[in-house]
Amino acid sequence: MRHAVGMDNGNVIGLERLPEGIAIITLANGKVNALSAAVLDGLHAIAGELAADLPKVVIVTGGERIFAAGADISEFGGPEEAAVITRRFHDALGALAALPRLVIAEVAGYALGGGCELAMACDYRIASTRAVFGQPEILLGIIPGGGGTQRLARLVGPSRAKELCITGRQVAADEALRIGLADEVVEPEALRARVFELAQSVADGATVAQALTKAAIDRGLDGDLDAGLGIERDLFTEVFHSEDSRIGVASFLEHGPGKADFTGN
Repeated sequence: MRHAVGMDNGNVIGLERLPEGIAIITLANGKVNALSAAVLDGLHAIAGELAADLPKVVIVTGGERIFAAGADISEFGGPEEAAVITRRFHDALGALAALPRLVIAEVAGYALGGGCELAMACDYRIASTRAVFGQPEILLGIIPGGGGTQRLARLVGPSRAKELCITGRQVAADEALRIGLADEVVEPEALRARVFELAQSVADGATVAQALTKAAIDRGLDGDLDAGLGIERDLFTEVFHSEDSRIGVASFLEHGPGKADFTGN
């Protein structure tokens, strides 16, 4: 099933659902894939649709040369417009990040500003060797407003995040991998195959346990270790209500690890 969400004069973002339980969100807003109001509203709507009818895994992809170049600068104005733009970014990217499924960013090219923030809102980033990441908002005399100051610091640490945001320096794929901004880097011709290899392996797995794992990690980061361990205890208990837990334990006892045929329930 394939459909698209966008402006009247053309589609700017699309959603495709594959039979395997893989959902693909594709940015398609012209040559630079600017994250305009229409794109962000479309992303927010798609995230809501996916939350109501969950796939098993989500892929976010953009153009081959530019994953997403950032916000649509033509929509900028004064403080009132800025308040609307940052809220729109936070709402859309927050809805995507909140999906109880692994969300994989397929980054083939430049992911700058809002594009980098979109990639960081995903759970896992697989990049081409041609990919470039950065938060260059400082070069406009402004700061990141789509989550960059917060998500970047959580990924690469506060010192590195300050350096990147304050200088506006862009990092190539190899450095992004080294500092934790990218999780894997592959050759351009291998990117799509690697993304789908991971997506398919996740789709074949224990979906309920995957969702609870993501929740335990994300919620645990909001507090101290003791609070996080309490969350883990609760969710560890909860997962044993799932059909997959019974299948997995029985399969292990009979056949050994890694041979369970999970149902996703």
